[in-house]
Amino acid sequence: MKSILLHMNDDGGMESRLQVALDLARAFDGHITCLQSVSFDVFAPGDFYGSAIAAAMPVIKEAAEEFRAKTEEDLDNEDASWEWLFRYGMAEQRLLEQSAINDVIVVGARDIDDDVDRPSHLVGELAMRSRTPVLVVPDAAQKFDCSAPALIAWNGSTEAGIAMRAALPLLCKASKVYIATVTEESDRQRYDLPPTDGAEYLSRHGIDCEVVEVARGEAPVADTLFSAAQMRHCGYVVMGAYGHSRLAEMLLGGVTRRALSSPPLPILLAH
Repeated sequence: MKSILLHMNDDGGMESRLQVALDLARAFDGHITCLQSVSFDVFAPGDFYGSAIAAAMPVIKEAAEEFRAKTEEDLDNEDASWEWLFRYGMAEQRLLEQSAINDVIVVGARDIDDDVDRPSHLVGELAMRSRTPVLVVPDAAQKFDCSAPALIAWNGSTEAGIAMRAALPLLCKASKVYIATVTEESDRQRYDLPPTDGAEYLSRHGIDCEVVEVARGEAPVADTLFSAAQMRHCGYVVMGAYGHSRLAEMLLGGVTRRALSSPPLPILLAH
């Protein structure tokens, strides 16, 4: 993961995802592309002539420039390669444009100015539309230890396999890898791709892993997976993003939605 695309925005999760991107760049001797986008597509009720937007534009632009200057000053003191891209437009569109020439997209777990525990629209757009894996960073994250144990959430789907394959560079550095399935007493489901197939795939890449079955109990599947990861001191979870077409907001599968609502650990997503 030598090419790291980082979403730059002056929000509560910025410091966390910046530190995660720096840790990745150091671990892989990589390069960070800091992408800052500014959009003036603000709907103001009753502002038929655009006067409110026109008045706000200089303020928005000045705040963006101040944020860039401060962050670039901080980055100059870091031992990592980086560059800054400034673009006008919606963040998801500009990140999607750049994603094709990057190995991973680092974003926050929340949308801008959203303090409700729900999946980020930005994350949903990127996870479902980009072919580049998305690393979702919780606001409370302070670092990203590539050598920490990793947990792969396995439900036998194609998306789970794609996510595991996308995570290979990280998994090669992990001190321990778990492939975790959540089971129930009444579960009679047959996996399209059993976890042993995933373990065999990893073994071909020189990665030893442990297949674990976790009883669901009464907790949601996503919560059960996170608990299993935390009990094993994992630094992150690898998960396939699966869902449906775009509606008013991205409609992700139930487990993915729950996992993204308030993740306690970074999640590497791929679809």
